[in-house]
Amino acid sequence: MNRMSKIICVLAVLGMAAGVTGIIAQEGESVMTKNCVESTLAGSWYDANPVRLKAELEGYLEHAQIDADESIVAVVVPHAGYAYSGLCAAHGVKALAARKNLRRVVVVGFSHRIAFANQASIPLRETCFRSPLGETELDTEALAALGKNALFTDLPATRRGENSVELIVPLLQAALAGREWRLAPITLGQLNPESREGIARALKELCDGATGFVFSSDFTHYGPNFGYVPFRKDVADRLRALDGGAIAKILGGDVDGFHAYCAETGATICGQDSIGVLLRMLPEDFTARELSYDTSGNISGDFKNSVSYASLGFYWADGATEKGEKEEAETSQGEEDVIPEADQKALLALARKSIEMALDGKPPSKPEDTGVELTPAMQRVMGGFVTLNKDGDLRGCIGEIFPRNPLGKVVMANALNAAFHDPRFPPLRAKELADVSIEISALTPPAPVASYHDIVIGKHGMVLQVGFRSAVFLPQVATEQGWDLATTLSYLARKAGLPADAWKLPEAKFTVFEAIIFRE
Repeated sequence: MNRMSKIICVLAVLGMAAGVTGIIAQEGESVMTKNCVESTLAGSWYDANPVRLKAELEGYLEHAQIDADESIVAVVVPHAGYAYSGLCAAHGVKALAARKNLRRVVVVGFSHRIAFANQASIPLRETCFRSPLGETELDTEALAALGKNALFTDLPATRRGENSVELIVPLLQAALAGREWRLAPITLGQLNPESREGIARALKELCDGATGFVFSSDFTHYGPNFGYVPFRKDVADRLRALDGGAIAKILGGDVDGFHAYCAETGATICGQDSIGVLLRMLPEDFTARELSYDTSGNISGDFKNSVSYASLGFYWADGATEKGEKEEAETSQGEEDVIPEADQKALLALARKSIEMALDGKPPSKPEDTGVELTPAMQRVMGGFVTLNKDGDLRGCIGEIFPRNPLGKVVMANALNAAFHDPRFPPLRAKELADVSIEISALTPPAPVASYHDIVIGKHGMVLQVGFRSAVFLPQVATEQGWDLATTLSYLARKAGLPADAWKLPEAKFTVFEAIIFRE
């Protein structure tokens, strides 16, 4: 190393230690001053030693098992200290980094400490982000474009001591080491629905085929330290069920249902705003899946106080147009509502095989992974539900109403959701599977009706919506229970968390659909 290189190295180290503007140059270049967003949590939330930090993060990434999928666009990841959430977060970051054409990553966190309403804070003065692992260039052009929107401002205080963004960056630096990419860090304030919608619209403008999004959130904060103790027994299983209910809403793209679920359960999910922005960005044809889940209680062995963590992946085809989505939906609606018996058997086999693989620790990421031969029915874009019954009793039921995915993907995803993420039940255990029977309901496109008088019991599945609360019954529910229309709607209102007679309210809205039902 020559004298100039030594001087530059020393100056760079001194700049990092002092938390001031660094001086960086390559041999033969002029020395240039860079104004960086500086790490403020190294040495407290994570190791400040670059060698140890690099080894720790590379270890998490190495152990994270993911299926590379080039259609990934966004992930939800946790932001606790790496000793607790590092491995879980690594699943999401590694899945996003598997995208070969990634050139920009937008990290959307939120402010734990600084109160500011209905805006997002972005760095408009700095040109890079510096952590113990080095510097990453900011996408100053993209940030400047966002800065022209009144919903975005520059509040430097939000970049000091804020773990929701800073804990993500070193993981990205480790996962994308050696690749050219730029960072756009965003810290949300406390948002109302209108500002969530406006920020989501602005961020959608950044979707260009080479951009990935990281939305930062931990899940339930349980225990007296957090003022949230909804149960005291079977804490691990009940936390999984509680988080699973929120995760099911998120994976289904149910933005109103997610916020209503948090309000009803009191679930202490800190990143409700960042997740709310994500859900408002999703196109009609997205798919999503859980990549990892853990709790600090599981890691420490102490559930008196526990924080939950999840990594979730979101996949869609960049450049999909509304026209193409409409044409796809119209094609789906025009097809004859019949699924041949051979296709029904194949879809049931797909559901069972998906659950079997998950119980073996290898959940499928796409229908082809199960080894079940793909059929024409699996390619049809339809809504669908998967219902699990055990000894004649319900053991899980989750699905999606709107036709936006091929039926094969719908069955695979919701077989896993019904088995492991229905908040009403603990996750299915391997010894139970032999006693479980599977039922699939393939749905026709939903359509609004003028009033409940248009609902036909035994023919129609139905959705009741009053304000932000909603609930759905499949067509077979009423006939299996022997209910008439009034009784059905009363139970549906209760399911939505409403008074039993809420279906009579003038503001009540109804949507109906039909189902092709087949079972093992």
